[in-house]
Amino acid sequence: MKELFSLQGRVALITGGSRGIGRMIATGFLQQGARVYITARKAAACDAAAAELSSLGTCISLPADVSTVEGARRLAAEIQQREPALDILVNNAGAAWGEDFDTFPEQGWDKVVDLNMKTPFFLTQALHEALKRGAKERPAKVINVASIDGISVNPWETYSYSASKAGLIHLTKRMALRLAQDNIVVSGIAPGPFPSDMNKQARDHGDAVAERVPVHRIGTTEDMAGAAIYLASRAGDYVVGETIVVDGGVTIARG
Repeated sequence: MKELFSLQGRVALITGGSRGIGRMIATGFLQQGARVYITARKAAACDAAAAELSSLGTCISLPADVSTVEGARRLAAEIQQREPALDILVNNAGAAWGEDFDTFPEQGWDKVVDLNMKTPFFLTQALHEALKRGAKERPAKVINVASIDGISVNPWETYSYSASKAGLIHLTKRMALRLAQDNIVVSGIAPGPFPSDMNKQARDHGDAVAERVPVHRIGTTEDMAGAAIYLASRAGDYVVGETIVVDGGVTIARG
């Protein structure tokens, strides 16, 4: 039981790991002993984040654009050149687009749905063999980062974002059933208000946002890291296909 939440000796890849929720998860994984690769489209930001996080453990920058299937496959190939196996994959990279219904563009649909829902599937597919090698002794893990906006409706016109996150939650269930055959456990996290470039309201107006949260605060690094560590560690081995809501009660308050 002492090792229930340990990630010692585990190799993890976190997409969108240079900032926001991805960085929060990377922080937690490093503190629990994992060897962590973070990837982001902007190389300088990815390198800088890895350098800062390296004070906590082994954090390696692997800049990549995973918004296309080709980009996801290139990243998978790079990881497999560096590591004999992959134990944990966190599909966190995402995008959002808000615009009025009458002018909402095709670009705002394709960009968001491709990165938020298509990329997690095809990156996991490309890393399937690496994850199976990581699953020989104990379960490998895939964690898909969704959103509470895929569960309940927010007040903004973010059509493709809400649809993609709802789709990712259901895709998590479908992937979980298939990959359980290979000792790979797939689960998800649906964050609420955490400060990030994706959630500028929580980042820039945290006190105002906190007034609408039942626990009267926005999420912290510890809140996100705790959920991710739980799912990635032995503690979460029996959580299959479920998406854990981490939002301070916002979803039930909306309902």
